[in-house]
Amino acid sequence: MGAVTAFFYLLLLSLWVQDATAADLGFTRSDFPREFVFGSGTSAYQYEGAVAEDGRSPSCWDTFTHAGKMSDQSTGDVAADGYHKYMEDVKLMSETGLEAYRFSISWSRLIPSTETIMTFIRTNRFSFLSDLIVSGNFGFVDGRGAVNPKGLQYYNNLIDELVNHGNEDFTAYADVCFREFGNRVASWTTVNEPNIGIMASYDIAIFPPGRCSDPFGATKCTAGDSSVEPYIAAHNTLMAHASVVRLYRQKYQPMQKGIIGINIYSYWSYPQSNATTDLEATQRCKDFLYGWILEPLVFGDYPQVMKTNVGSRLPPFTKVQSELIKGSLDFLGINHYFSVYVNDHPLDTGVRDYKADMSVNSRGNRTGPPAGKFVSGMGSADDTLDDTGRIGYLSSYMESTLKAMRNGANVRGYFAWAFMDLFELLSGYQSRYGLYRVDFANERLRRQARLSARWYSGFLKHNGTSALAPRTTQMNQALNLVS
Repeated sequence: MGAVTAFFYLLLLSLWVQDATAADLGFTRSDFPREFVFGSGTSAYQYEGAVAEDGRSPSCWDTFTHAGKMSDQSTGDVAADGYHKYMEDVKLMSETGLEAYRFSISWSRLIPSTETIMTFIRTNRFSFLSDLIVSGNFGFVDGRGAVNPKGLQYYNNLIDELVNHGNEDFTAYADVCFREFGNRVASWTTVNEPNIGIMASYDIAIFPPGRCSDPFGATKCTAGDSSVEPYIAAHNTLMAHASVVRLYRQKYQPMQKGIIGINIYSYWSYPQSNATTDLEATQRCKDFLYGWILEPLVFGDYPQVMKTNVGSRLPPFTKVQSELIKGSLDFLGINHYFSVYVNDHPLDTGVRDYKADMSVNSRGNRTGPPAGKFVSGMGSADDTLDDTGRIGYLSSYMESTLKAMRNGANVRGYFAWAFMDLFELLSGYQSRYGLYRVDFANERLRRQARLSARWYSGFLKHNGTSALAPRTTQMNQALNLVS
């Protein structure tokens, strides 16, 4: 990436993997550099709850979920109630041995409808960050918190950035975050997973504001254009990112000494065969998935294959925009989920959306059916405490990260998603990702450590190996680590 320092914070989704191995992989915490950080994370809307308290204004996700858009008809009104239980949760982080915690700051809560900061929220977040520091955690703030206030025209019509001054709104929100909390935050992420989030919002309409056009939407949409709006929204998001990075570098970074970057959604692609068409399709898949966001940040322009396939529907960068966005990251965060096999699919000649423009088929295995636009079931529907599959998954990723570093990769941290069960943006409360179980049927939303939490704790606090302890022993230990 040239002059750009490219180091990666891997926020790795802790999937339930049925066939994960429990073999001893034979590495310990001390095999990683001292400055390497291990952490976990949550995000504001999925964690906090308290949606109508202390002046918070409705957000886009409030409107979306209250309209019954979730598969289980749930909302994030309560979620894990982190707004009230954060002191308890910080204690759990300390007991677990987390070295860093990745979270987000809700725009709707910090600046409900004007540029007036909510004093109580500022005090609350100062206390939260102070408790994190006392517990030995570094704060890593990500753009998942940019769950925009419903009243902002910027969110209601992200595609009209030039009319509604969306970049200015987002930069003003970031300015407040930097000013109020920057001396306590080590790393900032402007936007979380813009590539998949924009497609979900403006192509297939499974995220707010739920815009799409036939035949591409997952549901019937009343407004939108799936063939055009995702590209416009992404373009404006990239420019908003660049604006925030410029602000931070000019106004805050010299004094606060933090770093700023972006997180992208990712899965790895393998060619279905060695045929030239499949090899080209695999590269095209990567260009559309990663290059859509990364090439402007590194080179100042979109991948050539996107220009060719999308044509005039892809907004061009002006010279000024290209210069602003090029190099606008200190680090790259990779949220990795799964891998697929890819083969060529001829480019449709009719109306196309993002997926059709990519012109590939993707499968979970070489002989299986083509994968859909989203892979569901990423967490476990079973909220058991005995999550040995998750331990195998995390351990295998950590081993691969260590191998990559030994081969020269500049990786600086690993974050397991998620610290506890949350309100999930696609499945509500039906999927469980947490190291800690949250009993959503319990009035106190009791937290209970899963086996994976105890395993992660042993690895971090006692330089434990990545091997699985005998299941009965770990189960007994996990049941004792309950809040």
